[in-house]
Order: sequence, then structure tokens, then C-alpha cells
Amino acid sequence: MTAILSHITMDTGKNPQHSIIWLHGLGADGQDFVPIVEEIHLPVAMRYIFPHAPHRPVTINGGFVMRAWYDIASDDIGARQDAEGVRVSQTQIEALIAQEVARGIKPDNIFLAGFSQGGAVALHTAIRQNIKLAGVLVLSAYLPLADKLNSEATRIAQQTPIFMAHGLNDPIVPCTMGIASRDALLVAGYTVAWQDYPMQHTVNEQELHDIQHWLSQQIKK
Repeated sequence: MTAILSHITMDTGKNPQHSIIWLHGLGADGQDFVPIVEEIHLPVAMRYIFPHAPHRPVTINGGFVMRAWYDIASDDIGARQDAEGVRVSQTQIEALIAQEVARGIKPDNIFLAGFSQGGAVALHTAIRQNIKLAGVLVLSAYLPLADKLNSEATRIAQQTPIFMAHGLNDPIVPCTMGIASRDALLVAGYTVAWQDYPMQHTVNEQELHDIQHWLSQQIKK
């Protein structure tokens, strides 16, 4: 049984029936996106879960130990991908999904979200579920292990809507990687909403507005 990652939990109302598991980027921690709870206003009470990635050495940073969902070997983040690390993180996020289900949250009321590395893991995990989730937010990220999409993604996961957002001037995860991931998902039959912004590797006010709108749409369905 996979141990539950340490995490921050914040409820926006009593007895929330919707949850969103939000994964931070490389070198950050669960606290990184806590401020968005006050910035995103949704029509229902929401439980936000912000897990802390485990500490691990990261090759691109000289082996320095930091919080990371998987290792990155070089500036070309699409090459020499850490498949084992991605899959371990998948099981850890699945344990958080199972925790929410055990609390009485329906799977199709559970969102996954993530920024950068966290977005990659959120997307990787969502498309491998045997249940339909409420949706997945993929922010300044990409589809890892894209060559496994057709062989590992489940048919039911095609029903999980995807929102992808990216900075046009992103120097860390090039926007072209996000676009290529979006196109691969569309070809595979997924529903993908795409937004890009004149920014770098960050989140801006317009993006938060678009996230709020998209989440509200999914909740009302």
C-alpha cells in the first residue's frame, strides 16, 4: 500500500463534495499554490489538497537534493525521461485520489492540477485512470512518456476533460512542448481546452481567471 504524501488541506466551505489535488513544480512545495485558494472563486465548496513532493537528487541541478516529482537529466527535458520516477509519483497521487474517494468524494468530482513537473505528473496520472475524473489542469507542462500514450492510457480516461495553459515565452518548458502534447492528446481522442499567454514560466492573472471559468464549467456539468 502506498503511503500518503504529506500535504496541506484547505476547505472553502463545510462538507465539500469536490476536491482538487494540486501539484507544485520542481524545487517548490505544497505551500507554493496555497494562495490560489483565495484567488479562485467557485460555485461550490472545494477541498484543496497540496501535496509535498518527496526529496530527491536532481541531475540537472548537479545532484542537489530538492523536492521533485521525478528526476530531470538535462535541459532537454523530453530526453532521457525518468520513467520510474514519473510512475512512482503516479502511484502517490493515486493514493491521494483513493483517500478522497474514501472520504466520500465521487471520482468524477475530483480534479487533478499541477504546474510544470506537477502538471506533467497530473496529466500522466489522469489519463491512466480506470475512472473518469472531473478534469485535469496542466499548467506550463507537457505529456511525459508520450510514446506510451496509446498503449497505457485508458478508454474511460478519454472522458476526463483537460485544460492546458502555457506561456508563449517559457524558457523552462518550451511552449512547443505543450503544443505537441496538446496535439497528441487531441489525436488520441481527448477533449483539450488550450490557452497561451505572453509570459514565461509562471502563472498570471488572466490564467487564473481562465482556470476559474473552466473549473466552474466542469462543476456545473
